[in-house]
Amino acid sequence: MRERGYDRDAAGAYAREWAMKRNPAYLNFDNLGGDCTNFASQCLYAGSRIMNPKKIYGWYYYSSSNRTASWTGVPYLYNFLTGNKGVGPYGADADAAAMEVGDLVQLGHANGQFYHSPVVVAVEDGEIFVAAHTFDAYMRPLSSYVYDQVRFIHILGVRDW
Repeated sequence: MRERGYDRDAAGAYAREWAMKRNPAYLNFDNLGGDCTNFASQCLYAGSRIMNPKKIYGWYYYSSSNRTASWTGVPYLYNFLTGNKGVGPYGADADAAAMEVGDLVQLGHANGQFYHSPVVVAVEDGEIFVAAHTFDAYMRPLSSYVYDQVRFIHILGVRDW
């Protein structure tokens, strides 16, 4: 495997293009628990250009019936990104100051259940701006959300074959 950089510009451009509409190449999960992590994965894929085809613990979307839980599930995407030792994007827990375009934020309840995965699209004067699906947003200030917990996932790079 070889390591390469994550294309933050491509992830940000994808978020800008698709934040307020749906890419017909992917199923819309709005009525199936929410589309936020599906959208976050699409942005990650735009910036990494490679999926991890490992069954169960990988990260891929070939069709609505042939995908991993990590593509659409908030905790599963977190586990994939922070634990990925194989191909595809990988990241680490970080603090707000480390956020860059293409990184992820996950919002959670006080009980530790995380439920939303916005994508960072800008950081200006210490304010993080995000794009998201389910409650569609682009350039929404993170400070405008109401949540009990937040975790930041900084994408460190991509591993390729």
